[in-house]
Amino acid sequence: MKYRFLGNTGLRVSELCLGCMTFGQGFYGIGQVEQDGATALVKRALDGGINFFDTADIYSRGQSETLLGGALKELGVSRDAVVIATKVRGAMSDDAETGTGDMNNVGLSRKHIIAGCEASLRRLGTDHIDLYQIHGPDDFTPLEETMHALEDLVQQGKVRYVGCSNLTAWQVVKANDLARSSARFVSLQAYYSLLGRELELDLVPMCEDQGLGIMVWSPLAGGFITGKYRRDHANPEGSRRTILDFPPIDKEKGYDLVEKLDALAKAKDSTIPRLALSWVLRQRGISSVIVGAKRVEQLEDNLGAIDIEWTAEELAGLAELTAPPSLYPYWMQARLARR
Repeated sequence: MKYRFLGNTGLRVSELCLGCMTFGQGFYGIGQVEQDGATALVKRALDGGINFFDTADIYSRGQSETLLGGALKELGVSRDAVVIATKVRGAMSDDAETGTGDMNNVGLSRKHIIAGCEASLRRLGTDHIDLYQIHGPDDFTPLEETMHALEDLVQQGKVRYVGCSNLTAWQVVKANDLARSSARFVSLQAYYSLLGRELELDLVPMCEDQGLGIMVWSPLAGGFITGKYRRDHANPEGSRRTILDFPPIDKEKGYDLVEKLDALAKAKDSTIPRLALSWVLRQRGISSVIVGAKRVEQLEDNLGAIDIEWTAEELAGLAELTAPPSLYPYWMQARLARR
């Protein structure tokens, strides 16, 4: 395993991060792993050099955090040996989701952020969260309120660093402009894959300019870039996209990509997921790539991504095949740059 700094911080994290969305029972059917399975996955991750673990309070309504905390405790892992990241934003009760009853149990208000952090600490069985991330924007709460609540958690020692997820470039910059120094976002967790490269348009340049590290979620495009999904074949029963067809992708382009990766994998004596993960790791601004698994064998395969070697021609071929559309004003700026 290799390690990178998280953005402009001095915090070192493993290139691969174990995502714990599969832990627990629920969350759109993705959560399917109980404590024994979670402990086995965490152990294999640690044995493979992973020191970075990402979860969220919304994953199976707290079960993911509880199982991650239980696994680390059962394995006797020193708290200082791992970096734990979790998130706040989503509805933590049915009442909050429907806007009735405990309607404040959602969002990025001061009330929900502080209560959410304290609940996450209890479930994880720790006295601090290394990276506390907002899981998305909240259009109903002033951004100043959100950033100042995060600042207070840092000052209280409950949170070490603050990050964000699923924000636009202008939202990140505005938030950090409003934040006090110790509560500025140091990372952006965002979707990025060979079938989803929109991040390259605004967010990657913004992160590089502002010093944020990028944590990638769904680098295999919701399981599509695994080899399970092929043109003119029925989706395999019980596979992730039969449960939740997300994130949205161009499936025709996806089938072409899988065929290309399949040929490359055979030539390299590797696998399609390893190549897809390795490609993301080689892109600009990436601090860590989140990998999720239901079984140890899946994680075992993912760990091999760090050893893949590429030729310039191979990388160029994938870039050409999966290039994002040229949008305005980028095509205009490119035209002007040639003059």
